[in-house]
Amino acid sequence: MEKEMTYEQAVKRLEQIVAQIESGEMDIDSLASKLKEAKGLVEFCKDKLTKVETEVKKCLDM
Repeated sequence: MEKEMTYEQAVKRLEQIVAQIESGEMDIDSLASKLKEAKGLVEFCKDKLTKVETEVKKCLDM
């Protein structure tokens, strides 16, 4: 079973993808693939942040 990616790992990967896109050296097929990966990573990060926010609110309401 594969270990789940951490928030920090996802952000680092997003930074790598952005750098690749900004370099302008990517062909259109690679660009589409990287954008799809980036979209998934952004969704993953948003989910993680939402879960943490919910947990913090629970702790503060105790």
